[in-house]
Amino acid sequence: MTTSHQIGAGEFKSKCLKLLDIVAETHEPLLITKHGKGIAQLVPVPPEVDLFGALSGSVLFEGDIVAPLENTWDANR
Repeated sequence: MTTSHQIGAGEFKSKCLKLLDIVAETHEPLLITKHGKGIAQLVPVPPEVDLFGALSGSVLFEGDIVAPLENTWDANR
């Protein structure tokens, strides 16, 4: 792969599968050009994030939220 991480469309076509493997391995995008102008960009898929436990420790326990309040309201008088 070139050092500037860009490749012509014709060369990309002939080396597509190998370039897919390189982008997946290096996690660096590859710019595909046609006549020197960028027409597409091959980018790696971001890694999957495990959502189980992602919010662990983010909730603050304030006590019982279903028990009746100890103070009386003006509406109850």
